[in-house]
Amino acid sequence: MKEIVIDKNQESKRLDSFLKAYLSEATGSFIYKMLRKKNITLNDKKADGKEKLKVGDSIKIYFSDETFDKFVGKKNSPVNEKKSSSYEKLSVEIVYEDDNVIFVNKPAGLLSQKADKEDISLNDWLIYYLLNKGSVTQESLLTYKPSICNRLDRNTSGLVICAKSLSGAREMNQMLKDRTLDKFYRTLVSGRITDSIRLKGYLYKDENKNKVFIKETDPKDDRYSYIETEYKPLKYYEKSDLTMLEVKLITGKPHQIRAHLSSIGHPLIGDIKYGGKKYNGINYQLLHSYRIHFPDNMSGELEYLSGREFIAKLPSVFEGI
Repeated sequence: MKEIVIDKNQESKRLDSFLKAYLSEATGSFIYKMLRKKNITLNDKKADGKEKLKVGDSIKIYFSDETFDKFVGKKNSPVNEKKSSSYEKLSVEIVYEDDNVIFVNKPAGLLSQKADKEDISLNDWLIYYLLNKGSVTQESLLTYKPSICNRLDRNTSGLVICAKSLSGAREMNQMLKDRTLDKFYRTLVSGRITDSIRLKGYLYKDENKNKVFIKETDPKDDRYSYIETEYKPLKYYEKSDLTMLEVKLITGKPHQIRAHLSSIGHPLIGDIKYGGKKYNGINYQLLHSYRIHFPDNMSGELEYLSGREFIAKLPSVFEGI
């Protein structure tokens, strides 16, 4: 018999949804059959799966060890042990951490989430880090898996928000969706920019080419999404004809900053895809998620973050230039 005691990371989930995630290799029909036969119980009583879970609820699963392991899929470890040394070598700086969230400084070249099975990603690094720290266990990962909340392109560096708890994930994802959390980037672009400006336009992404296209006016095409980008110049480097910008995303679409600045003749350094040129051997976009600012008067479990700001220091490549 296996007993699971519900904590706040599983609170308010429906029992059947919880079981389908927990027994990931089992079919829904099998799970409902086990509930009917009382091979799975809730607080020692028969359940139909529609119940909303509460902290302290007891779920008991009366399977043999072999059957349990088969349906839980224990052989599929959240982090491939063969890659442990790779995760140890990653230079991921922790900017801030509490019981609900972790803000990290992602280096350029690291995927936010893996595209293929063998990829190394920030999302898997997070699990590896929390396992080694003792904040999670292989057992707890069966019921809730911490994850990143926002993604950056592989070669974009800087702040990524990670959720350790379900409440952290819910509140961070809601703020990102509602755009009540301000995100600012730093970049170096070709040419001189002297004035702050807010760019508006319409963006379409060609998935086959992994490239976006921007139009200034509404093309009356459902494939295009409205975008806004705000930027201000911080410093002009006359010798190299480069401008350091701080960019604020009003909307957040793939490649938005890169394509929008290229569309006005100021491509990012190294961003060959959008008209930028290699600079000192750099052949990727020099773009860094520099700071995030939380709204004032937040409510809920993360209200302690109200009005706070967090900064991820610029990578050394900026200093070099």
